[in-house]
Amino acid sequence: MFSVVNIMRNLLLTLRYNGTAFHGWQIQPNAVTVQQELCNAFKNISGKEENIIGCSRTDAGVHANMFCCNVRTECNVSSEKIPDALNFYLPPEISVYGCEEVDFDFHARYDCKGKEYVYLIYNGKYRNPFYENKAMFYPYELDVEMLDKEAKSFIGTHDFSAFCSVGSSVQDKTREIYDCKVTRNDDVVEIRVSGNGFLYNMVRIIVGTLLDIQKGKIEKGSIPQIIESCDREKAGVTAEAHGLYLNIVFY
Repeated sequence: MFSVVNIMRNLLLTLRYNGTAFHGWQIQPNAVTVQQELCNAFKNISGKEENIIGCSRTDAGVHANMFCCNVRTECNVSSEKIPDALNFYLPPEISVYGCEEVDFDFHARYDCKGKEYVYLIYNGKYRNPFYENKAMFYPYELDVEMLDKEAKSFIGTHDFSAFCSVGSSVQDKTREIYDCKVTRNDDVVEIRVSGNGFLYNMVRIIVGTLLDIQKGKIEKGSIPQIIESCDREKAGVTAEAHGLYLNIVFY
């Protein structure tokens, strides 16, 4: 009689989620999180508690069009069937849409080469219920051409200490921003930022700084000086979480 030996493999999962109902990605006591829901679903198909490693952390209310994570598992369900199997157990706010086997030493966080975030602002005169918890509602004037010009000052390699919320344990706050642009599609203004890494609340502070420039609270052309100061007090407010989307993860 032959015994069946399950081989350990490393799976890269790709998912998207509406973050409104969740207290962020990472498992926390007494809070509903995306990671916890995914772990629960995976246990239902593998029969074991699995360690699912995320590419990043997202705050409460933040969404993801693309989020990647890996899990080392003996689960013998085929990669092609795992998305459907997981989605059967996941709440409707989370959907796994990709699964592939990767090298056993692949790590979703440490092997990530960069990310792109998108921040949405609904810039109509009146609230739009279809954008509730999906975009910041901002009914005042937005000079997109001016804001796009200001946003270009973020591009490059800088110490972004001024754009990191208090409470971060990261020592090296130098990051490279590949692109930062502001565009409009009717009443929706989109701020798109890509880079090799991001600090705690960095994109939300970038957005808040641009809005404070629009309001006249921060002087136009002063972003380079704010970056150089490394002083969080000189940058803008932290924009609301629900307008932010992790959009693309680069490997």
